[in-house]
Amino acid sequence: MLLLLLVNPSVGRFGSPPAEPPIVLLDASLSMAGRPGTWRAALDSARSVGRGGVIWRFGDRVTAFDTSPPADGASHIAPALAAAATRGGAVVIVTDGAVDDLADVPPDLRRRARVIALPRPPFRDAFIASITAPERVGAGDTLQLMVGYGTAGPRAGRAGGERGQLVVESANRRLAAVPVVLPDSGVVTTTIALPAARLAPPGYHVLTIRLDDVPDVEPRDDARQLVIEVSAQPSAVVLAAPPDWDSRFLARVLEDVARVPVRLYDETEPGHWREGRSLLPAAPANIARDLQAARLVALLGDPHRTGAMHRHPGTATLVWNTTTPLTGEWYVTPPPPSPLQGDLAAIPWDSLPPVAALAGSQGESGDSGRTVVLSAQLSRRGPTAPIVVLEEGRQGRRVTVGAVGLYRWAFRGGMPEQAYRALIAAVANWLLAPAAGNSEPVVPVRREVENGLPLTWRWSAVGGPPRTGLTVTLTDDRGGVRRDTLRFDAGGRALEWLAPGTYRYDVAGGLGRGVVVVEVYSDEWRPAPAAFASQPGGGAERANRTGWRERWWVFVVALAAFAGEWAWRRRQGLP
Repeated sequence: MLLLLLVNPSVGRFGSPPAEPPIVLLDASLSMAGRPGTWRAALDSARSVGRGGVIWRFGDRVTAFDTSPPADGASHIAPALAAAATRGGAVVIVTDGAVDDLADVPPDLRRRARVIALPRPPFRDAFIASITAPERVGAGDTLQLMVGYGTAGPRAGRAGGERGQLVVESANRRLAAVPVVLPDSGVVTTTIALPAARLAPPGYHVLTIRLDDVPDVEPRDDARQLVIEVSAQPSAVVLAAPPDWDSRFLARVLEDVARVPVRLYDETEPGHWREGRSLLPAAPANIARDLQAARLVALLGDPHRTGAMHRHPGTATLVWNTTTPLTGEWYVTPPPPSPLQGDLAAIPWDSLPPVAALAGSQGESGDSGRTVVLSAQLSRRGPTAPIVVLEEGRQGRRVTVGAVGLYRWAFRGGMPEQAYRALIAAVANWLLAPAAGNSEPVVPVRREVENGLPLTWRWSAVGGPPRTGLTVTLTDDRGGVRRDTLRFDAGGRALEWLAPGTYRYDVAGGLGRGVVVVEVYSDEWRPAPAAFASQPGGGAERANRTGWRERWWVFVVALAAFAGEWAWRRRQGLP
């Protein structure tokens, strides 16, 4: 008996688990309120099976139960099932079956849960699936909109020939109308070219791309919205001769961190220039006009080839030399005192990967009017060589960069990417001074977000955001004002849920300003196949195992045996 208590073996048997209140997972995604929706029937079912138990709503997140209409723009069941499994007891899922992440659910959890599926009746739907366009364009540019549209669901009558039109509007003004033929099913794409001059004046413009003249049951997925920023003239021009990855990454990151329109021109062949994004031929007269109007000019590649195009010495200039490289592993050393030291102080330079090559001498640190911002050391030994040098004089401000392949930092992601962005932002702000301050630490990851999904904010400055959060003021298109506190996680992201509408935002302290849109559109409005079907649940019986130490009578028997042995030994005169 003592041995059984020490080893504590367990004895099990299969049978019904003890009766426990069920946990009901109620699908609260927008598809439950779509046309035709099943929300009322789902509420009745959840209340019926959840008597005495707990009801949770799930969609894009897991929340407590309430009877408000569904508002989540996604159907994610895996987090809700994982949370319910930690509580034990029966699990009941009430859903229309259209969940997005069924493949992420472990098979045992999937079999265990009882599922009450209330599928939406099939219906015919036409929709706009996606809009692809640049975030910023110049007033003289052509805006290229790539629109994906399609249909789903059964169709009455013979196939083929269903027509409609794509309409582009801004501020209740029709800018374009393109007739289209709808596919029988699936998604097709088309391109709409729109002169940016039609969006005048410069600033933020909200475009609505709508599918008209298409009879369907669900009209809330027939339109998408897009925020476009129009600039009168490009504030920065990048000349690349020859083009390479350094020029591509510089143009993209410069436009992002400095928040100015950027025009990229590539010399693909000697004497032949092309627009960097569209690869269309660029006339030298147009390039000269943009260079004259630009506030910042970046010359990448061979300084002799790019310098022949840029003849405006008073413009702030970034010269990035990638010729005659000195190969090897060049490690960047911590920055010495300079006007940019404060912007770069928080970067762990010793942890960054090496630079692949240097472009040769960038000038001596003792030269009059020249300040070394960053230096590099070959294999962490020997003398250092300057790779970023500032120069200020009568001809304006100038920055010379001699690091070849610095784009690899941005390509790696994580801390190297943040270091690359911080360096470009610091250089751009210094060159654009006294009109600095264009870099906004708080920006939305996307200016458009679908109905029911959170608006994601990104902290893009060096160093972490304030621990107490930042206040953002949002003014909607009806004049309503809302103030929220943005609290950033360890990755520099903050989430905010907003109702559909157009909002002008202003982050306290001048840390961000612009326009965001929450669309009426959601993927949940569209018909989707049911991934979940009704099932009774496979967890009705399970093995119930009990250890010997959990049986009270074992201890009574053990005590009685010890007492009996003691009495017998005393009677026999044994110690």
